[in-house]
Amino acid sequence: MEIKIEQLKKCYGSHVALDIDNYTIPEGKIVGLVGNNGAGKTTLFRLILDLLKADQGNVCIGDINVAESEKWKDYTGAYMDESFLIDYLTPEEYFYFVGKMCGLDKATVEERTAPYERFMNGEILGQKKLIRNLSAGNKQKVGIVAALLNHPQLLILDEPFNFLDPSSQSALKHLLRNYHEQTQATILVSSHNLNHTVDISSKIILLEHGKIARDIENVDGNAEMELETYFEIND
Repeated sequence: MEIKIEQLKKCYGSHVALDIDNYTIPEGKIVGLVGNNGAGKTTLFRLILDLLKADQGNVCIGDINVAESEKWKDYTGAYMDESFLIDYLTPEEYFYFVGKMCGLDKATVEERTAPYERFMNGEILGQKKLIRNLSAGNKQKVGIVAALLNHPQLLILDEPFNFLDPSSQSALKHLLRNYHEQTQATILVSSHNLNHTVDISSKIILLEHGKIARDIENVDGNAEMELETYFEIND
């Protein structure tokens, strides 16, 4: 799904957290969002998902203004942080709950989680553990898999590589590439890890102080050098 941002601004007191005039995130690409802490990455995601009210401007997913209709939720999946989870449920119970919200029965939920068994690495399903008792990495995995249950055409993941060990990070990159190849969904991923972001993204948006500082088409990994140069200069 295409995302249109128009005159979007969010402030916290006198601090401008995000200020983007007009920008379109194209349909069908994996887009990496990078920037230092406080650059506005999470604020932008929360505005796209209508979790924050903008002080000015709007966001449209397709032709739907996210603040005026909830129809965009039918084809959007997202995981931001642990607040998305219901930690007194087991992972299975949580998947069934999310599936029910998407109109999926238990059999369909089980069918849709099956392709992610490698990613879950035998540590999540069938363990009879509540989500609250899982490691931070496994909580992250539960949130990511839940975001994929409704086969979204727009997938938004905030720092999905956080808390994951190297093997799981590699598995996640493989998972996201495969999902994109199969669905041509628009995937937005924020990350502090430039290597992982460049590996999977065809476009990179660099945010700095709430504004878009760079808009990079990532061809043959050329974005990595440009980003490293930018951060070295700004450090």
